Amino acid sequence: MYKQLQSHAINIRKNIVTMITESKSGHPGGSLSGVEILTYLYFKEMNINKDNLDSKERDYFILSKGHAAPVLYATLSEAGFIEEKELMTLRKLGSKLQGHPDSKKIKAIDVSTGSLGQGISNAVGVAIGAKIDNANSTIYTLLGDGELQEGLVWEALMSAAHYKLDNLVAFVDYNKLQIDGNNEDVMGIKPLDKKFESFGWNVITIDGHDFKQIEKALQSVKEIKQKPTVIIANTVKGKGVSFMENNAGWHGSAPSIEQRDLALNELENMRKGCL
Repeated sequence: MYKQLQSHAINIRKNIVTMITESKSGHPGGSLSGVEILTYLYFKEMNINKDNLDSKERDYFILSKGHAAPVLYATLSEAGFIEEKELMTLRKLGSKLQGHPDSKKIKAIDVSTGSLGQGISNAVGVAIGAKIDNANSTIYTLLGDGELQEGLVWEALMSAAHYKLDNLVAFVDYNKLQIDGNNEDVMGIKPLDKKFESFGWNVITIDGHDFKQIEKALQSVKEIKQKPTVIIANTVKGKGVSFMENNAGWHGSAPSIEQRDLALNELENMRKGCL
């Protein structure tokens, strides 16, 4: 199973690099850091497919860090919700795949996001709605670590705990970098675990690139009642492409053709080494 997940993750990374190069615009660093999380959710964990999108009983995913739309688009393509050729229309005039996810253009996107903090806020609302409907669904969301500097996030976290939303699971893509540099230099967010705990959340910390740790965390969530869970996923910005890794400069810069080819070659070599 893990080898198949790794194969999906490599395909997703290759499409992220390719589509951002084609558009000459986008956010590769934070898209690449979230790949394993979305891969595991869409290919192993979530009850979601092309046939149950209208069902209240399915699971939901909301990309709170909406600027990382390429990881969502590439994952949806790998899972069969979007044709792969459509990925090359990223950010182009008239495309369904704009710089931030648009639920009006793609049915498999549950909530339009972009303004930081609104994704987790919407996730809380969807989780409350599922509780009201007695729906057997789980709502997953992915936040950026820099996004946690938004006050709106903490209002949403407080609400989730107040309403005992044990059907809500938030991942933090904790890659330690944002557009202006290191998180702690811009506005310190440590200690994350204690802050979430003080807001009434169940807290789990993992390596966000390790499928086994993601699996173990999500299995343990099922035992938690009466409170939401946050999975703090330690990740590497630009993961999988050596010259992008841990480099804040790749937060919102598109690769050149030469850089794309170098990245794709590295990723293909990664496939040969791990599969």
